[in-house]
Amino acid sequence: MSTFERVVKILNDMDAGEGIELTPSTTFEELGLDSLSVVEITMSCEDEFGIEIDTDSNPTTLGEFVELIDAKLGE
Repeated sequence: MSTFERVVKILNDMDAGEGIELTPSTTFEELGLDSLSVVEITMSCEDEFGIEIDTDSNPTTLGEFVELIDAKLGE
């Protein structure tokens, strides 16, 4: 399973973006996520991937978020 697929699964498990086709260009704004939801998703991804995501990083799309995760996994 790719990083993107794993992130989409986390989003689906949290009922984020219901009814929206999730693609790498989907924005967090399109998902209707508030700042608390973004923090919860970030923490779930940190647990899933065993990484720590920099709180200063501000990805705006799922693709940017996945690239950030992949970069952390490559460190």
